[in-house]
Amino acid sequence: MTGRPALRGRDYIETLDWTTEEIDEALGLASELKEKFKRGEPHRLLPDRTLFMLFLDKSTRTRNAFEAGMTQLGGHAHFLDAERTQIAHGESPKDMGIILSRYGHGLAIRHDLVPYEGNAYMREVARWADIPVINLQCDVDHPTQTLADLMTMRERRGRDLRGLRVAVSWAYAPSYAKPLSVPQGLLTLLPRFGIDVVLTHPPGFDLMPEVRKRAEQAAGIGGGAITTIDDMDEAFRDADVVYPKSWGRLDLFTDEKAALADAARYEDWICDARRMSLAKSDALYMHCLPADRGAEVTDEVIDGPHSVVYDEAENRLHTGKALMALTMGP
Repeated sequence: MTGRPALRGRDYIETLDWTTEEIDEALGLASELKEKFKRGEPHRLLPDRTLFMLFLDKSTRTRNAFEAGMTQLGGHAHFLDAERTQIAHGESPKDMGIILSRYGHGLAIRHDLVPYEGNAYMREVARWADIPVINLQCDVDHPTQTLADLMTMRERRGRDLRGLRVAVSWAYAPSYAKPLSVPQGLLTLLPRFGIDVVLTHPPGFDLMPEVRKRAEQAAGIGGGAITTIDDMDEAFRDADVVYPKSWGRLDLFTDEKAALADAARYEDWICDARRMSLAKSDALYMHCLPADRGAEVTDEVIDGPHSVVYDEAENRLHTGKALMALTMGP
């Protein structure tokens, strides 16, 4: 591995914290590690290194991608359920960050269910920690997911994605009020690589205004565009990629019952075969998973020829390993 020393010890809290060149470096390494993994070639780049994984929310892909990835890199990942740590009793980010820095080499955190808390918490931990902090999803961004999304798009559509039209759409889900971090993360990352993002959602499901502002500023520099419309069909029309998923109302996160009741007014916001037919004939269907089958998307679509959701999920492993190797290396 030939990583730049500048990335060693670096936090990865939002994709906007890294330059496009640094993101390219992470994706390049992820591709190398993916090939090594497929060939069964050992790649123990982090022998005897320890990653602490602190979760304040549930996880399937993220936890397993980083835990398995750390093992494959020759290190060890500790899973920490926040409810079973002193954080549940009020331990400060400062104390936790300082102490875990003395025990290991990296700290990864998921804190995504409370708007205006998770990202601030991670940055406070990072302020005191002497080891890199990796965001496993917060209220603002899901930077490990969107990195895997970008990797998947490049694998399917080539490295130069300028002019690609990606429809990021709200979709109905009855399960729970999901974070805004995935759509926000897509807006703050993809246009930096010249991708045109069309955002669509029902009234009231706006993204954080300050995040939207930063996304537009970054898009202007990167050459991509961000357009907002209120019509799911129109967003899908002629799209190269569709990414329909649910997220909650920012103003109703403290009242999930009300949030779900409001969302139920838009049950017709589903990705089905009719809507896929509006996109280009070779359009990709993407989702971070888990998807609410029958609500966000029909089985016909998610299990059909347009779907690349399992490739996305697989790439969580390889991009996660790249991030750890670049930031936690000796």
